[in-house]
Amino acid sequence: MASVPSLASTLNRRIADAVSAALPEAGAADPLLRRSDRADFQANGLLALAKKLKGNPRELAGKVVDGLPAGELIGEIEVSGPGFLNITVADRAITETLAARAADDRLGVPFKERPGTTVIDWAQPNVAKEMHVGHLRSAVIGDAMVKMMEFTGEKVISRHHIGDWGTQFGMLIQYLMEHPHELDHKDETSGEEAMSNLNRLYKAARALFDADAEFKERARRRVVDLQAGDPETLALWQRFVDESKIYFYSVFEKLDMLIRDEDVVGESGYNDMLAETCRLLEESGVAVRSEGALCVFFDDVKGPDGKPVPLIVQKSDGGYGYAATDLSAIRDRVQHLKADTLLYVVDARQSLHFKMVFETARRIGWLSDDVHAVQLAFGTVLGKDGKPFKTREGETVRLVDLLDEAVERATAVVREKAEKVGLSEEEITENGVYVGIGAVKYADLSTSAARDYKFDLDQMVSLNGDTAVYLQYAYARIRSIVRRAEGTDPKAHPELALAPAERALGLHLDQFGETLAEAAASYEPHKLASYLYQLSSHFTTFYDQCPVIKADTPAHVENRLLLCDLTARTLRQGMALLGLRTPERL
Repeated sequence: MASVPSLASTLNRRIADAVSAALPEAGAADPLLRRSDRADFQANGLLALAKKLKGNPRELAGKVVDGLPAGELIGEIEVSGPGFLNITVADRAITETLAARAADDRLGVPFKERPGTTVIDWAQPNVAKEMHVGHLRSAVIGDAMVKMMEFTGEKVISRHHIGDWGTQFGMLIQYLMEHPHELDHKDETSGEEAMSNLNRLYKAARALFDADAEFKERARRRVVDLQAGDPETLALWQRFVDESKIYFYSVFEKLDMLIRDEDVVGESGYNDMLAETCRLLEESGVAVRSEGALCVFFDDVKGPDGKPVPLIVQKSDGGYGYAATDLSAIRDRVQHLKADTLLYVVDARQSLHFKMVFETARRIGWLSDDVHAVQLAFGTVLGKDGKPFKTREGETVRLVDLLDEAVERATAVVREKAEKVGLSEEEITENGVYVGIGAVKYADLSTSAARDYKFDLDQMVSLNGDTAVYLQYAYARIRSIVRRAEGTDPKAHPELALAPAERALGLHLDQFGETLAEAAASYEPHKLASYLYQLSSHFTTFYDQCPVIKADTPAHVENRLLLCDLTARTLRQGMALLGLRTPERL
């Protein structure tokens, strides 16, 4: 495995060295190199530098050009306007860099020099409740972030903070104790059966809770037993958790995600820490008693009446709120798991809560300059009408129904083209799943997480536009070209001149590592999705303009096959990091 520096980074370093040589007093200067429409790259940094040193920018640019002889890396360089440098990279440099990427299993993408440990909190369903469309984004974004960060070399620990504690369990457990025959426990229960079993129990328990005051009181006492660790109560609670996990895992499997059992640490996992968390906060003065409750106050958080709104860590009746659990989780993740970054993939509507929790943890020293917490806040899934996505009856949409419908639509799209490609019934079914689930994930990931997005299945499975299936078809088309060229090896020929579409595709391929590093570091998977869509578009143009198998000479065929092969591998790797499958034939 050898990391391959991008042409942009090599060029940037060369220009910076030339600036230092021409102007030693400038010290280390950033040339501000960017991709450009006028040439391959433009360096804009000389204007600000000349201004700072009271010099003439065009004169400085001229000196830098003199120190940058055209050669293996630079094809052409010119000074334009008030002192910009327009730089065209040599064709040879593009081909050689791509050949080095093609020779590496990781496509030349480097590992971080100093990786840290990130604990990422993602995919947080609730026990004994059905997963709905609102659970989709945390799972899809979280899974992509885990894969992207791990590929760059970060140590990543997943935590699934499931809702497995609280008042509703008193109600459920009490109901089950009084109606023991109602929980059928089979070892081979499917996810759907487990959920319909729990759903039925929940509805029956809720109806009794609302109608019968005496049952309500018994249910409340049962919560106290649960919190006190009564063995019989805990055993029934564990059955609810186990049944729910069968269901969760079946949904995550549909989403083509692996959720490991040891990473599922729900609210209950921090119970034993709650009292000490409160004691530490109170003794340090970070939290204070107010009307019997343990609170943390903030200057900038006020209610509509102008009065401060505190973070309540412990209620006046002694019960613990979400804040106590979240602060205990921070303690555990920092002190026990040794995290230096805590990443929370959580709905933007919880931003104020997490802002207060993080600030509280900073005040007591659990977070610091070296250990920081970030909320990757995401927007809402909307229906086609631009309103929060609901069924016609106004219910939240079941996630399973949504995924099944996506697969059904995608299978119809795949079937339309299947005869032409000669797909078997088995391939149609498999590809329908890859395309359908990929469509749902990509629609989410191709939008900036912070924005709301419209859930429109017709658009998602469209072969045109910025969709997963457009990327999947681009990949399958390349694999088809490579199969037709069987017997001819992809091979670099640096002596060949490149056509404009070859250059554009080559320069874009060279940016994969940098784009991935930037998207992972800023927690923005949409930047990787955007890169892959542009890559597919560049390939489409190349395919239209540059014959591959019927190219003019054997050397051109080999060189273009190298471009095809590297594009396919980059697409496959990039899409895998977003959790998307790439069918070989489509």
